[in-house]
Amino acid sequence: MVDLHRQSGLPLLWDPVTKQIVFEKGSVQEVPSPDIRRRQEMSGVLYDRQAGEIDELYYMYRDIALDEDRDAIRQKGLRYDLTVIVPGTLGGEYIKTAGHYHPKKPGTGLTYPEVYEVLHGRAHYLLQRLHPEAPGQLDSVILIAAKPGDKVLIPPHFGHITINPGEDYLIMSNWVAREFSSIYEPVQKAGGGAYFELYTDEGPEFLANPGYPDLPPLQRCPVTPVPPLNLITGFPLYRLFQENREAFDFLLYPENYTAIFKSYLQQLTEG
Repeated sequence: MVDLHRQSGLPLLWDPVTKQIVFEKGSVQEVPSPDIRRRQEMSGVLYDRQAGEIDELYYMYRDIALDEDRDAIRQKGLRYDLTVIVPGTLGGEYIKTAGHYHPKKPGTGLTYPEVYEVLHGRAHYLLQRLHPEAPGQLDSVILIAAKPGDKVLIPPHFGHITINPGEDYLIMSNWVAREFSSIYEPVQKAGGGAYFELYTDEGPEFLANPGYPDLPPLQRCPVTPVPPLNLITGFPLYRLFQENREAFDFLLYPENYTAIFKSYLQQLTEG
């Protein structure tokens, strides 16, 4: 069993035998059944579309909450999720999520942001932003390597893919506004994210995806805490909501936090 309590702030365990997230024994809480992303669903965004070594690639547990917090989270318009990505490769490419963008919040011109927290394992977050004046073209591609306790903010207008480059399960949580649906079509149309991360004996190799014209270079950026949003390494995001019900208002009202998002991006790319 992998104990996720310290990192998540919740009495959670990961059972790698049954491949299930469960609450600790004695808890009356229940974890919803996961949505499972399988290889066949992902074939269109893989480096090697014929690869078939692994079937179940990742597990998505949506809307997790302690019973005493559930109503408050829903009334706030938020959702807390867990995602577990298996280790390994498909056709030499590290296992990853399908990748998606977020819709615009009506009347703001901004897409909804999201925030992730690594609970176990290692993560590579590939962020990419569509060029505002060139359909299908990207103007920025960022790679962030994160470890347990790290928080990664997905700012407005960025799509994102999560890659598991490690030898263990990658388990992460995220908070997001619950009312919108993710947009998968742009990544699927391009045949995947901007870069494919492949295993080599010398270390990971990133290959440009030819599905994107005039692809910008991959910019490697460090994990960047965002103190104005209380996004700091080591303090669980779930506990943050328990202590401050307004802590994630930036996910719901991004128009009120544009200066912070701008500063974050500047620090991220200059760090």
